[in-house]
Amino acid sequence: MSNVGDWNEAANELNAIVASFDEGEVSVDDLFAKLERATAIIESLEERLSATKAKVDELAPRIAKVANGE
Repeated sequence: MSNVGDWNEAANELNAIVASFDEGEVSVDDLFAKLERATAIIESLEERLSATKAKVDELAPRIAKVANGE
């Protein structure tokens, strides 16, 4: 996983890249670098989401037991 900063920083950077594409601000020279960076950010965020989901799935039964007074 490449270094993309915290969740908000990564999301903001990705939004800025997408906005630059939408606004036509990307030169041909920068296109590949921006696409590569956007891909790294997306992969990193997907990994974080998967890891968080796994943790939630692990904790949910324990929380249910507490909620049910077990």
